[in-house]
Amino acid sequence: MGVKDTLEIRWNSARIQDTFGNEQSAPAFGAFDNEDFCMASYHGPKARVQRRFGEVLIPRTKYQQILEKRPYPPGDHGKEKQYRSGRRSDYGLQLTEKQKLSFIFNIRETQMRRYFQKARRLSGNTGVNLLVLLERRLDNLVYRAGFAPTIWAARQFVKHGHILVDGKRVDLPSYLVLPGQAISVKESMRKNVHLLDAMEGVAYNLAYLPVDKNSFTATFSNIPERNEIPVPIDEQLIVEFYTRLT
Repeated sequence: MGVKDTLEIRWNSARIQDTFGNEQSAPAFGAFDNEDFCMASYHGPKARVQRRFGEVLIPRTKYQQILEKRPYPPGDHGKEKQYRSGRRSDYGLQLTEKQKLSFIFNIRETQMRRYFQKARRLSGNTGVNLLVLLERRLDNLVYRAGFAPTIWAARQFVKHGHILVDGKRVDLPSYLVLPGQAISVKESMRKNVHLLDAMEGVAYNLAYLPVDKNSFTATFSNIPERNEIPVPIDEQLIVEFYTRLT
């Protein structure tokens, strides 16, 4: 059986709250890299979430246009909130940054906590370790390579078995890709209209993820540095958020 998550987003002037119900116990920490279960993916309005944060987190033209047209939080009193003054608490800033990161990588709180636990156990900067772990997720690299238009579409591609790692089918979005491994699209999917449209779109062109469009293959060449990861996040605030909970 999988994990059944119910996401309730409560819009208020302070923050977005994620409430999970009917959740089974998380697997042992050692099973992290090869999870045999799949957390629920967010299917709500993406533009609404980005309007709440006040910035475009998913670089697509339609989201940019929506935020330019309505540069204020969603809801009946969104315009009023835009002009409210006042300093947010440290907790509020930390929570917002954590929620932004969860949204960008399409993961839930249970997963995020385990990623943080692992990042803290690794040597080096915990915040950078956290971003590197998330960047190595298979669904994320499929998206970064341009094989899918969004992280949500990339997750679906992986779950449906359309993605190969070193020639072998991997259907776990959370699979952590190792340096040197090649990510490719299954032969039967290479004429898919959505895939071809995505590959014609704006590419990230990342140094650590060279893409060969002719062979529909991307190679995760090395662990990226922090300044190479295209995530507009202050990871130190996230470290502070989880540190205060321990």
